[in-house]
Amino acid sequence: MPRPDKTEFTGFQANYIDLVPETDVLAAMSAQLDEVLALWRRIPEAQGDVCHEPYTWTVKQVIGHLIDGERIFGYRALRFARGDATPLPGFEENDYAKSGGYERLALSDLVNEFEAVRRSSLWLFRNLPEAAWGRGGDANGNHISVRALAYIIVGHVRHHGGILRKRVGAV
Repeated sequence: MPRPDKTEFTGFQANYIDLVPETDVLAAMSAQLDEVLALWRRIPEAQGDVCHEPYTWTVKQVIGHLIDGERIFGYRALRFARGDATPLPGFEENDYAKSGGYERLALSDLVNEFEAVRRSSLWLFRNLPEAAWGRGGDANGNHISVRALAYIIVGHVRHHGGILRKRVGAV
Protein backbone atom coordinates (compact mmCIF):
# COMPACT_ATOMS: atom_id res chain seq x y z
CA MET A 1 0.00 0.00 0.00
CA PRO A 2 1.65 3.26 -1.05
CA ARG A 3 1.85 6.27 1.24
CA PRO A 4 -0.75 8.98 0.65
CA ASP A 5 0.35 11.64 -1.80
CA LYS A 6 -0.14 15.36 -1.24
CA THR A 7 -3.47 15.37 -3.11
CA GLU A 8 -5.01 13.05 -0.50
CA PHE A 9 -4.84 15.44 2.46
CA THR A 10 -4.40 19.09 3.30
CA GLY A 11 -2.57 21.43 5.64
CA PHE A 12 -2.36 20.41 9.26
CA GLN A 13 -3.00 16.75 8.42
CA ALA A 14 0.54 16.59 7.04
CA ASN A 15 1.88 17.08 10.58
CA TYR A 16 0.54 13.67 11.58
CA ILE A 17 1.29 11.89 8.31
CA ASP A 18 4.90 13.11 8.42
CA LEU A 19 5.33 11.32 11.77
CA VAL A 20 4.80 7.98 10.00
CA PRO A 21 7.77 7.15 7.74
CA GLU A 22 6.70 3.52 7.40
CA THR A 23 5.24 2.36 4.11
CA ASP A 24 3.17 -0.44 5.69
CA VAL A 25 0.67 1.54 7.73
CA LEU A 26 -1.12 -1.56 9.03
CA ALA A 27 2.12 -2.98 10.42
CA ALA A 28 2.85 0.41 11.97
CA MET A 29 -0.65 0.55 13.47
CA SER A 30 -0.29 -2.93 14.95
CA ALA A 31 3.23 -2.38 16.29
CA GLN A 32 2.18 0.94 17.80
CA LEU A 33 -0.60 -0.78 19.72
CA ASP A 34 1.86 -3.19 21.34
CA GLU A 35 4.24 -0.33 22.12
CA VAL A 36 1.73 2.03 23.71
CA LEU A 37 0.04 -0.70 25.73
CA ALA A 38 3.36 -1.74 27.25
CA LEU A 39 4.23 1.85 28.05
CA TRP A 40 0.86 3.21 29.16
CA ARG A 41 0.27 0.26 31.47
CA ARG A 42 3.36 1.35 33.40
CA ILE A 43 1.91 4.78 34.19
CA PRO A 44 0.91 4.79 37.87
CA GLU A 45 -2.85 5.18 38.37
CA ALA A 46 -2.22 8.29 40.48
CA GLN A 47 -0.68 10.03 37.46
CA GLY A 48 -3.94 9.73 35.52
CA ASP A 49 -5.53 12.86 36.96
CA VAL A 50 -2.36 14.96 36.91
CA CYS A 51 -2.10 17.91 34.57
CA HIS A 52 1.55 18.82 33.98
CA GLU A 53 2.23 22.48 33.14
CA PRO A 54 2.14 23.96 30.54
CA TYR A 55 -0.38 21.39 29.29
CA THR A 56 -4.09 21.79 29.93
CA TRP A 57 -5.20 18.14 29.83
CA THR A 58 -4.67 15.39 32.38
CA VAL A 59 -3.03 12.13 31.36
CA LYS A 60 -6.50 10.52 31.29
CA GLN A 61 -7.79 13.31 29.04
CA VAL A 62 -4.91 12.78 26.61
CA ILE A 63 -5.65 9.06 26.36
CA GLY A 64 -9.38 9.82 26.14
CA HIS A 65 -8.65 12.27 23.32
CA LEU A 66 -6.74 9.54 21.48
CA ILE A 67 -9.70 7.19 21.89
CA ASP A 68 -12.13 9.83 20.61
CA GLY A 69 -9.84 10.76 17.74
CA GLU A 70 -9.35 7.16 16.66
CA ARG A 71 -13.11 6.58 16.68
CA ILE A 72 -13.77 9.72 14.66
CA PHE A 73 -10.98 9.07 12.13
CA GLY A 74 -12.15 5.46 11.81
CA TYR A 75 -15.74 6.55 11.22
CA ARG A 76 -14.61 8.95 8.54
CA ALA A 77 -12.58 6.18 6.90
CA LEU A 78 -15.55 3.81 6.98
CA ARG A 79 -17.90 6.35 5.40
CA PHE A 80 -15.46 7.31 2.66
CA ALA A 81 -14.36 3.69 2.03
CA ARG A 82 -17.98 2.76 1.40
CA GLY A 83 -18.30 5.52 -1.18
CA ASP A 84 -20.27 7.91 1.02
CA ALA A 85 -18.79 11.31 0.30
CA THR A 86 -21.27 13.25 2.47
CA PRO A 87 -19.24 16.08 4.05
CA LEU A 88 -18.56 15.34 7.71
CA PRO A 89 -18.24 17.97 10.44
CA GLY A 90 -15.16 18.53 12.56
CA PHE A 91 -15.04 18.24 16.33
CA GLU A 92 -13.71 20.53 19.03
CA GLU A 93 -11.10 18.48 20.86
CA ASN A 94 -11.07 20.70 23.95
CA ASP A 95 -14.84 20.41 24.37
CA TYR A 96 -14.59 16.64 23.99
CA ALA A 97 -11.78 16.47 26.58
CA LYS A 98 -13.77 18.57 29.07
CA SER A 99 -17.00 16.61 28.67
CA GLY A 100 -15.48 13.13 28.35
CA GLY A 101 -15.80 12.31 32.05
CA TYR A 102 -12.39 10.64 32.01
CA GLU A 103 -11.70 11.63 35.63
CA ARG A 104 -14.30 9.09 36.81
CA LEU A 105 -12.59 6.25 34.97
CA ALA A 106 -9.58 4.22 35.99
CA LEU A 107 -6.51 4.89 33.87
CA SER A 108 -6.28 1.15 33.24
CA ASP A 109 -9.83 1.14 31.85
CA LEU A 110 -8.97 3.94 29.43
CA VAL A 111 -5.91 2.02 28.25
CA ASN A 112 -8.08 -1.08 27.75
CA GLU A 113 -10.63 1.00 25.83
CA PHE A 114 -7.90 2.37 23.59
CA GLU A 115 -6.80 -1.21 22.90
CA ALA A 116 -10.34 -2.20 21.91
CA VAL A 117 -10.77 0.80 19.62
CA ARG A 118 -7.38 0.24 17.96
CA ARG A 119 -8.13 -3.44 17.38
CA SER A 120 -11.40 -2.36 15.75
CA SER A 121 -9.49 0.11 13.56
CA LEU A 122 -7.08 -2.62 12.52
CA TRP A 123 -9.95 -4.90 11.47
CA LEU A 124 -11.60 -2.07 9.55
CA PHE A 125 -8.48 -1.21 7.57
CA ARG A 126 -7.30 -4.83 7.08
CA ASN A 127 -10.60 -5.79 5.50
CA LEU A 128 -10.97 -2.88 3.10
CA PRO A 129 -10.94 -3.71 -0.59
CA GLU A 130 -7.94 -2.20 -2.34
CA ALA A 131 -10.05 0.33 -4.24
CA ALA A 132 -11.41 1.77 -0.98
CA TRP A 133 -8.00 3.07 0.12
CA GLY A 134 -8.01 5.77 -2.56
CA ARG A 135 -11.54 6.96 -1.88
CA GLY A 136 -12.08 10.08 0.13
CA GLY A 137 -14.35 12.88 1.13
CA ASP A 138 -14.52 16.11 3.07
CA ALA A 139 -14.15 16.18 6.84
CA ASN A 140 -14.03 19.46 8.73
CA GLY A 141 -13.89 21.28 5.40
CA ASN A 142 -10.78 19.42 4.22
CA HIS A 143 -10.44 16.69 1.61
CA ILE A 144 -8.98 13.48 3.00
CA SER A 145 -8.51 9.94 1.65
CA VAL A 146 -9.02 6.69 3.50
CA ARG A 147 -5.29 5.98 3.10
CA ALA A 148 -4.40 9.34 4.67
CA LEU A 149 -6.78 8.68 7.57
CA ALA A 150 -4.94 5.43 8.37
CA TYR A 151 -1.64 7.34 8.50
CA ILE A 152 -3.21 10.12 10.56
CA ILE A 153 -4.40 7.58 13.14
CA VAL A 154 -0.81 6.39 13.67
CA GLY A 155 0.68 9.89 13.55
CA HIS A 156 -1.88 11.30 15.98
CA VAL A 157 -0.92 8.71 18.60
CA ARG A 158 2.79 9.35 17.95
CA HIS A 159 2.27 13.08 18.43
CA HIS A 160 0.40 12.78 21.74
CA GLY A 161 2.51 9.82 22.85
CA GLY A 162 5.55 12.07 22.57
CA ILE A 163 3.86 14.62 24.80
CA LEU A 164 3.00 11.92 27.36
CA ARG A 165 6.59 10.69 27.24
CA LYS A 166 7.80 14.16 28.21
CA ARG A 167 5.16 14.52 30.90
CA VAL A 168 5.39 11.25 32.78
CA GLY A 169 8.58 9.68 31.50
CA ALA A 170 6.83 6.34 31.07
CA VAL A 171 5.84 6.66 27.45
